[in-house]
Amino acid sequence: MKLKASAKIDKLTTSIFIDLANRKHELLNSGKDVIDLSVGSPDLPPSSLVMDTIATYSKDPANYGYTLKGTAEFSEAVSYFYKNRYGVELNSRDEVLQLMGSQDGLSHLATAMVNPGEYVLVPDPGYPIYEASVTIAGGAVYPMPLLEENDFLPILEDIPEEVLAQTKMLILSYPGNPVTAIADRSFFEKLVAFAKKYDILVVHDFAYSELIFDDHPQLSFMSIEGAKEVGIEFNSLSKTFNMAGCRIGYVVGNAQALQILASLKSHMDYGVFLPIQKAAVAVLTSDFAMLAEQKYIYEDRRNTLIHGLNQGGWEVKTTPATMFIWTKIPQGWTSRQFAFELLEHAGVAVVPGDAFGAGGEGYVRIALVQPSERLAEAATRIQKFLHTYQPQTN
Repeated sequence: MKLKASAKIDKLTTSIFIDLANRKHELLNSGKDVIDLSVGSPDLPPSSLVMDTIATYSKDPANYGYTLKGTAEFSEAVSYFYKNRYGVELNSRDEVLQLMGSQDGLSHLATAMVNPGEYVLVPDPGYPIYEASVTIAGGAVYPMPLLEENDFLPILEDIPEEVLAQTKMLILSYPGNPVTAIADRSFFEKLVAFAKKYDILVVHDFAYSELIFDDHPQLSFMSIEGAKEVGIEFNSLSKTFNMAGCRIGYVVGNAQALQILASLKSHMDYGVFLPIQKAAVAVLTSDFAMLAEQKYIYEDRRNTLIHGLNQGGWEVKTTPATMFIWTKIPQGWTSRQFAFELLEHAGVAVVPGDAFGAGGEGYVRIALVQPSERLAEAATRIQKFLHTYQPQTN
């Protein structure tokens, strides 16, 4: 039997991630020490509150049935969290929808909302699921360039009117992945007005809401007047509470959009394991002390790595948020060439910027998912690499 993937699957581009992962594992299997700064998976443990709650409720055999959907208690906990952390009032009954991680909702949203041929505006560079979800749904992707000279904000006025006339959704993320920029209130207010004018659903990915540094405000899109009329916001417990493997998150905002997504999900899953929901409720309504401590850890890691890189001659700007550094590479290299040569010769794994779209060429993403001591070692290795190896020109 010879099987062929659908045309939609053939359009998906994952080769860079696969090639990088394969080479990384080859080096590890050969005994080479690799400092892996490529995968954005938290290395910090969840709080004891999470683990103890899961342990307690998992001992009850009655909790092993289908939950079908998020509990009312979970939705109320999200509402509590949003009010206390971001000053946003949510109706827990119809403005909160539980997800199996934010990627679950992001991957299915276009299928629920977009008809074949309708446009979705996506950031370039951007998190790969944004474009992939639209491709799978049969929609048309229109990339919005995020340029450093524009503070990594899209220029909405540059989008052609003929595209806007056929646009269903716009996806953005501040602070984002891979671009770690933040947006201010004036940009979000402009975005609300833009969405109202063209009748576009704004989809804001706020997964790094608790990893914002240097006293920058934690600005939820939902805190903007009129945002609930035109938008929804995804958030996750993966990065916020180090519960990545638990697969639990949520989306808040426009009740009609949430109901449409919930309708699709009712055909696709049977809910999140109840002990995990209980653990989520516990941390969402906790005193949040661990959030401040965690932010300090990532901020210290950022400072350690950037200091080491700058000291070695690679000028890297201070990133304001997230568990990543998004930076221009030294001149003469392509993103892919730099990432693979760095892995091969220095044993440091980073992701080439073009893995996130054409607009990522000339950049790399570096994940702060190792202790500061290992990040200092990575900086030393990178310094030696830059002083030893030169880009190969054709």
